[in-house]
Amino acid sequence: MATAEPRIPLRGALCRLLLTLAVFSFACEGCEKVTFNIPSELEADKIVGRVNLKECLRSADLIQSGDPDFRVLDDGSVYTASNVVLSDENRSFTIWLSDTKTQTQKKIKVLLEHQKKVLRKRDTKEAILRRSKRRWAPIPCSMQENSLGPFPLFLQQVQSDAAQNYTIFYSISGRGVDQEPLNLFFIEKDTGNLYCTRPVDREEYDVFDLIAYASTADGYSADLPLPLPIRVEDENDNHPIFTEAIYNFEIPESSRVGTTVGVVCATDRDEPDTMHTRLKYSILEQTPRSPGIFAVHPSTGVITITSHYLDRESVEKYSLTMKVQDMDGQFFGLMSTSTCMITVKDSNDNAPTFKQNTYEASVEENAYNVEILRIPVEDKDLINTANWRANFTILKGNENGHFKISTDKETNEGVLWVVKPLNYEENHQVILEIGANNEAPFTRDVALRVATMNRALVTVHVRDQDEGPECSPAAQYVRIKENSALGSKVNGYKAYDPETRSSNGLRYKKLHDPKGWITVNEISGSITTSKILDREAMTPRNDLYNITVLAIDQDGRSCTGTLVVNIEDMNDNPPEILQSYLTVCKPKMKYTDISAVDPDEPIHGAPFYFSLANTSPEMNRIWTLTKVNDTAARLSYQKNAEFQEYSVPITVKDREGQSTTKTLRINLCDCTHPSQCLAARRSAGVILGKWAILAILLGIALLFSVLLTLVCGVVGAKKKKGFPEDLAQQNLIISNTEAPGDDKVCSGNGFMTQTVNNSGQGFCSTMGSGVKNGGQETIEMVKGGHQTLESCRGTGHHHTLDSCRGGPAEVDNCRYTYSEWHNFTQPRLGEDSIRGHTG
Repeated sequence: MATAEPRIPLRGALCRLLLTLAVFSFACEGCEKVTFNIPSELEADKIVGRVNLKECLRSADLIQSGDPDFRVLDDGSVYTASNVVLSDENRSFTIWLSDTKTQTQKKIKVLLEHQKKVLRKRDTKEAILRRSKRRWAPIPCSMQENSLGPFPLFLQQVQSDAAQNYTIFYSISGRGVDQEPLNLFFIEKDTGNLYCTRPVDREEYDVFDLIAYASTADGYSADLPLPLPIRVEDENDNHPIFTEAIYNFEIPESSRVGTTVGVVCATDRDEPDTMHTRLKYSILEQTPRSPGIFAVHPSTGVITITSHYLDRESVEKYSLTMKVQDMDGQFFGLMSTSTCMITVKDSNDNAPTFKQNTYEASVEENAYNVEILRIPVEDKDLINTANWRANFTILKGNENGHFKISTDKETNEGVLWVVKPLNYEENHQVILEIGANNEAPFTRDVALRVATMNRALVTVHVRDQDEGPECSPAAQYVRIKENSALGSKVNGYKAYDPETRSSNGLRYKKLHDPKGWITVNEISGSITTSKILDREAMTPRNDLYNITVLAIDQDGRSCTGTLVVNIEDMNDNPPEILQSYLTVCKPKMKYTDISAVDPDEPIHGAPFYFSLANTSPEMNRIWTLTKVNDTAARLSYQKNAEFQEYSVPITVKDREGQSTTKTLRINLCDCTHPSQCLAARRSAGVILGKWAILAILLGIALLFSVLLTLVCGVVGAKKKKGFPEDLAQQNLIISNTEAPGDDKVCSGNGFMTQTVNNSGQGFCSTMGSGVKNGGQETIEMVKGGHQTLESCRGTGHHHTLDSCRGGPAEVDNCRYTYSEWHNFTQPRLGEDSIRGHTG
C-alpha cells in the first residue's frame, strides 16, 4: 500500500515488503534479541528496521552500534551507514544502551537474516486467494495544531500494492478513531484518503498512533497492518505562567551588591525545547522607582541586589512587577506578569544617641537603692529588637560602686540608681560618664564608621542630712598584755559626729563581751580590765578578742562598732609532755620517742630541752635521753635492763626556762608488738590481797556462828515442841553496813518480822539476798517455812503474824544447810579478793 506512485520493479517491491515484515517481526521480539529479514544487498542510509529502546532501557542517554556498517537513531531506527552485502545467510551485531547517570548498561542482539522470496501472481482460475506479503509504506504525516480547516482536512493517501491486482478496502483504528477522542480521523474505504474532522490541541494530544488495514471484499487481509503515526505540530498558543501570583522575599539591609534575593520561575505548556518555550525574565517596574536596587537574570529568574542604597529606615518594602515572555523575549512572543514583594530586614546600622550631652541629678546622702535619673536615647533601628534596645555603661566616676545603670525595656531609657550610700562630708557631687550601645553588634560598615560609643556626662549632687554618730572604721584595734593587772586602762572605741567630726557628747555601751573581761567607760569609751586576760583560755585560741560597742548621741541615734583587743602573749605556760604510759618491746624496740607542746606563742615555745629529773643512779644507768628535734626526744634503755614497769620522771623546758616534770610509766616488755603486753596484762591471774584474806576469815567465823545457832535450835526442839517466848523473838541478822535501813529478820517460828518501819512488802523465802545500801553491802539470811514471795507480799503498810503464815511452823524451818551457806558466801569472797588486789 502506498500513496499514488508509479509502478516500481519487482525487486524493489520485494525489498520493501521484507523491511515491513522485519519491523513487525521485531514488535514481537524481546529486548535481548531482535531479528531483521533483509535483502542480500542494501544501499547506504537505508532503513533496516526499528528497535523499541524504551522497553529495554527507558533512561538510556547513550546509544552505540557494535557494527560500524549500521547506525541507530534515538527513536530506535536502524540505518545502514554504508553499502551492505550479505555474503552469508546470517549476520549479527549488538546495540549498546547506557545510562551514564546511574551507570547502567544493556545490550540488544540484532540478527540479520537473508531471505529470497518471490511473489507469484495467482492463476485467475484458482478459487482460493492466498495472502501475499506486499509492500505498503506510509509517508511521515503531521498536522498543524489548532488548524482552521477547511474540515474534513485531507492529510494523506494510503495505498497497498495489492490494489494493482485486487479490489482493496482500507480502514484505520486507534486513538482518534475508535478511542478517545472518537471520530477525529477517518479514511475513505475505497481510495485510502485520510482526513481529520476538527482542530486538535497539541497540549492534549501530541501524537496519534493509528493502524491502517488493507483487506479484500471477503475480509481477507491483503497486507499486514501498517502503523500510521500522525504528529501534531506545535503552535505558540500558550502563555508562560509564573508559579506564584505573588512572591515574597526578605533581605537584610546590610546585604552587599550581588546578594541573591530570591528566584522567580514560570512554566509554558507548549512543546519543550522549542522557541515556544524559551523564556526570558525581566523587571517591568520597581516601586518605589528610585533608586534602582534590583536586577533579574533573564534566563534563570534569579533576583539580585545591584546597589548599596538598601536602607530599611528609608524604604522598608519594595514591589517588583516581573515579566516573562516566550520566543526568547522577542516582541511577538507571549508574556505574563507577576508581583514580587521584597521586605528589607533590619540590621544594626544605627547607633543609639543621647538627646543631650549633659544631665544633672541629686540625691540625699545615706540613701541607697533609689532611682535618681532617666536618660533617653534615640535609635532609628526597628523598635523592640536587639538592634534598637540600648545597653548603658558607667565608663567613669563609679570607682567606689555607689551607682548602677539599667535599661527600661519599655522606653529604652537608661535608669540611674544609687546602690551604695553617699557621704556628703566626703563628696558634695559626683560626675559620671555614661556610654550606650545596642544589644546586637553593629554591622561591619557601621562598626568601621562608629569607632567609639556615644557618651554623656551626668553630675550627681549630694544633699546634706543631719546624721547620727558614725562608727568608722567599723573595727578599731587596741593592745593589752596577757595577765595584766585588774583595772588596767586602755583607750577604747571612738565614734564621731559626721557633721562636727568630734566625739563630744557621745555615750558608749558594751553590747557583747564573750568572757566578761572588759568594762567600757560610758563617757570616754576607754576600756578597763575586769578580769585577768588569758590568751590560752579563748576558744578557738586566737590573739584577737572582739568586743561589740554601741555609740549613742544626744538624740538617741546610734551606731555599732567592734573593738578588737589584741592580747599580747606572755610566757605563762610551761611545755607539756603528751605521753603518760608507754610500752617498749625488748629487744625489737631499742627506744621510744616522747614529744611536748606549749600553748604559748612560738616565740615562748620550742626548742624544748628534755632531761631525766632527780633520778637515782640506777635510773640514770638504765635510761638515757637524746634530742630528736625541737619538740621531741628519744628515750633509750640499756641492754641489761630487766623486764618490768619503770616510772621515769622527765623534765621539759621551753626556750625561756619555763619547765615542768612528768613521770612516765614505761613497760619494758618481752614482746614483738606493744599490743601483746597489754593483752597479757589484762589476762593475768587474780592475786589475793589482804582484804580478800580478811573477808575469807570473816566468812568462816560467820559460818561457825550459824552452825552453833542451829545446833542450839535442834536441842531445844527435842526438849519442847513449842517455842519459848524468848526464842520467838530472837532474830538472826548478819550485816556489814553502818547505814540505817529496814532490818528484816526471820523469827524462830519461820515468819517475817519488820523491826524498823512497816514497808509495803513482807519477804519470806528460803534464801536471803544481798542489798546495796549506801555503798555498803548488807547480807540478810532468812529461813522461812513453805511460804513464797507472793504469799508473803502484802498490799498495805501493816502486817500481822497471820498474814505471813503458810501452815504449821516447825523448828527445822530455820535451819540452813552447809551448801546454802557455801553458795551464798563463795561469790562474795571472790569479789572481795579481786577488789583487794586492785587496791
